[in-house]
Amino acid sequence: MKLPRIPSAGLPLVGASFLVLIYNISFWKGFVSATGGLRMANLLVYLGTALLLVLIFSGVLALVNFRRLFKPVVIALLLLSSMTAYFMSQYGIVVDASMVQNVVETDVREAGELFSWKLVQSVLLFGALPSWLVWRLPVRYGSLRRELLANIGVVAGSLLLATGLLLVLFKTLAPAIREHRELRFTLTPTNVFQAANGYLKHKWATPTVIAPLGTDATKGSLWAAAGSGQHTVTVIVVGETARAMNFSLNGYGRATNPRLAQVQSLVNFNNVSSCGTATAVSVPCVFSGLTRDNYSEVKARSKEGLLDVLQHAGLEVIWRDNNSGCKGVCDRVRYEDMSQPVAGNPLCSAEECYDEHLLEGLPELIRNASKDLVIVLHQKGSHGPAYWKRYPAEFRKFGPVCQTNELEQCSRESITAAYDNTILYTDYFLDKTIRLLKEAGVPASMLYFSDHGESLGEKNMYLHGAPYIFSPEEQRKVPMMLWMSDSFSQRFHVDRSCLAARSSQQFSHDNVFHSTLGMLNVNTAVYNPKLDLFHACNDDA
Repeated sequence: MKLPRIPSAGLPLVGASFLVLIYNISFWKGFVSATGGLRMANLLVYLGTALLLVLIFSGVLALVNFRRLFKPVVIALLLLSSMTAYFMSQYGIVVDASMVQNVVETDVREAGELFSWKLVQSVLLFGALPSWLVWRLPVRYGSLRRELLANIGVVAGSLLLATGLLLVLFKTLAPAIREHRELRFTLTPTNVFQAANGYLKHKWATPTVIAPLGTDATKGSLWAAAGSGQHTVTVIVVGETARAMNFSLNGYGRATNPRLAQVQSLVNFNNVSSCGTATAVSVPCVFSGLTRDNYSEVKARSKEGLLDVLQHAGLEVIWRDNNSGCKGVCDRVRYEDMSQPVAGNPLCSAEECYDEHLLEGLPELIRNASKDLVIVLHQKGSHGPAYWKRYPAEFRKFGPVCQTNELEQCSRESITAAYDNTILYTDYFLDKTIRLLKEAGVPASMLYFSDHGESLGEKNMYLHGAPYIFSPEEQRKVPMMLWMSDSFSQRFHVDRSCLAARSSQQFSHDNVFHSTLGMLNVNTAVYNPKLDLFHACNDDA
């Protein structure tokens, strides 16, 4: 049956209605909650807000309502919106500039873990099918002049009606929007364009000249102390997606840290906050020397960071990576990519390598060092949603385990079990790192902290990357711990009992930069003793 041709003037309204009502389940859930919950008394507010958004979207679509332009634009919006809506509803995420940065800067393997047949089905049903119908839709266009005048009328009429409606609803909408800024990150597809614009602004503003930092750095007097002829080694382990509340060292019910619990002289800091909720933010921030309140990507990329300062002081710095890169912080130090699978290596699968791979060759590296060493190990850690892939089979202690990236098919308990097994493996990995340092027989230390946490279904949120201003505690509270050999603590006069007494105090990623400099007795004008958690525990008696 041949469909009658539809007048082109009505297309923007139809397209806008479809976008607002079909792809914005996450927005409407948030909006209903922000306006006091689902109540009949708010029905007019819901209907009015829906009409307001339809009018605004309609006015925008009218700008492209021309032959050979409207359909391709709408099809692109439908496909984009179907994918965005899927990830928002599936994982409870919102779309902001940092989320776009995560997508752009992740590697193919990590991105592949988000692929599922449910995603394909969703895009086919809500993206491809409507797109096909739009493409086949017969439309009656007039002359270019006539269409231009009609579109101007639609734009003007839509915006005029939207303005009037906004004035009527303003008293209700203003408090909700002001108190729930996250709503703008859930309105599809405007959230994607807004986030992409924010990301590109930062990206294009990145300076090409890197300002030096801490070029005056020198080793302090403790390096020349008696018996300090041996080279020292400091290992900084940057964890991935480990949240503090799932560490039994922090009181978690499951024994996720059986090995670390037996390590003498380990100091566990149990009240630590991250700088961001995603690797692309937290890793540059923690190594930048900027506090979270002062951090921006532009500032961090415009100058050197902690690893550069350590190099200026005469230490050899090596970054070993089992993740998706160092986000720029290791650009001027020795870099070793340990993430690529090695055929025949039992520590690697066909897709990736377990974190233990980071330790291969480390004893030889320490033994053959000609300088004091700082080695950064960047874990794959607990990166989701494929938690079950992050650990060897022998660490599958907790179960049943969710073994799909389609988390809606799994119970909260099975998702948490898989995640807890990743923490159990991290426990083993850190314990093995400490044992390796002990066997090296040199003054050694290990500092571990995670870049951010993870949501495992709390408040119907999964994964990470929520805007910090309203991110849940699960994504912000991270583990941090320190181990020192006796010879290391003696050389640098660190009172470990004093550190243990401070372990429950509130710290954050802000402390890492200055604490590392303080721990290693590096003198530089950029060092801030107020942010050095070791400063109060230096035993110079």
